[in-house]
Amino acid sequence: MAKIIAIANQKGGVGKTTTSINLSAGLAYLGKRILMVDFDPQGNATSGIGHRIGLEDLTVYDALFGKEDVKDCIKTLKMPPLDILPSNINLSGADLEMARIESRREETLKNILSPIEDNYDYIIIDCPPSLGLLNTNALTAADAVLIPVQCEYYALEGVTQLLQTIRLVQRLFNPRLRIEGVLLTMYDARTNLSAEVGQEVRKHFKEKAYRTYIPRNIKLSEAPSAGMSIFDYAINSEGFKAYASLTKEFLENNETEARSGR
Repeated sequence: MAKIIAIANQKGGVGKTTTSINLSAGLAYLGKRILMVDFDPQGNATSGIGHRIGLEDLTVYDALFGKEDVKDCIKTLKMPPLDILPSNINLSGADLEMARIESRREETLKNILSPIEDNYDYIIIDCPPSLGLLNTNALTAADAVLIPVQCEYYALEGVTQLLQTIRLVQRLFNPRLRIEGVLLTMYDARTNLSAEVGQEVRKHFKEKAYRTYIPRNIKLSEAPSAGMSIFDYAINSEGFKAYASLTKEFLENNETEARSGR
């Protein structure tokens, strides 16, 4: 059965989609069976990994509202070798449509992923930059949350609201939900600010803060416009080294967890 990871932070521009794409790709290239779920109406994870989609194509929206079987909405890519449940602007009205569902609307995504969980080792959900019903659905479906934190002033203040939402989801819908890890993004080793934010994050989250940090890197910024993960776009870049390191650390943590029976 797949482990489901929601990559979430209600702030935009913190590296959620970059991390969703590149962690998914890194795991896929190491032989893991991966489904990446683009759960953001902007569809940036879909285009950023190289899947071109039109308004008439099947997406996660069609699966959510029972218009199509989820298996018919999944697309298989060759580079990287993973499956994607794509998104487009049709998902933008999903919060309002879900609000009309009278019972267990928070479990809509969980219910469509449940029949296909055994097909994958990991399901990675790229969450939208908001705290509405889409995010609640992602957190209800997930086993764990990976939180990217940009190295800037007020970084931890931005995480506080997400942590409150996580606790609410734990209490009401998904008691097994936990924090997978906290990832420092857009780290600039030349500045005191990045070091200070890093210290604060590690002080607050302790062993949940990844040792790996993601630097500011032009190749990471360029890769989505080429529709490629960093593993396919620039294997000599610092961005590649960072996401290769994160993938390794992620797997080591999960293997340790599996051995301990947690």
